[in-house]
Amino acid sequence: MWVIEMQKHKISTEEYEAAKVLAKRNMHKRVDKKLQVIILRYEGMKDVEIGEKLGYARKWVSQLCAEFKRVGLEEYARHKYGGNNQALSTEEERAILSEYEQKAVEGQIVTAWEIKKRFDEVRGKDTGRGYIYQLLERHKWRFVTPRSRHPNKASDEEIESSKKLK
Repeated sequence: MWVIEMQKHKISTEEYEAAKVLAKRNMHKRVDKKLQVIILRYEGMKDVEIGEKLGYARKWVSQLCAEFKRVGLEEYARHKYGGNNQALSTEEERAILSEYEQKAVEGQIVTAWEIKKRFDEVRGKDTGRGYIYQLLERHKWRFVTPRSRHPNKASDEEIESSKKLK
């Protein structure tokens, strides 16, 4: 008598290749582990082995494969777990930053403190500095300004007086 072991949710080569491409572009560790389930399943590992390798239960691995087959790769790999840590919507944040963008392009100095004050006005309450820096990072704003001189640099007179005279 022949016993044939079949996988319930077979992963095709096209699905495997697409999952590998998506895994390279991915930036979320939860999504990465989910994609690894699909990749390892295609490469011939069993649910128990995948579970041990990724820290999942065997049944959860099977459920993830079923979800992948049911909803497709794009929905399966979508990051669904976002924190609710934005005080304003992304569009409102962008509108506030656009007020300062022209000043920055013209070479005028724009400080995080100015942006914080405007943000507090719009929001109606005080916002922490850390939130403002996260906001700037989220919108890919960088404030790189070189110092004109070192803060501990000696004055020109001190430099001249310290030189050895022959």
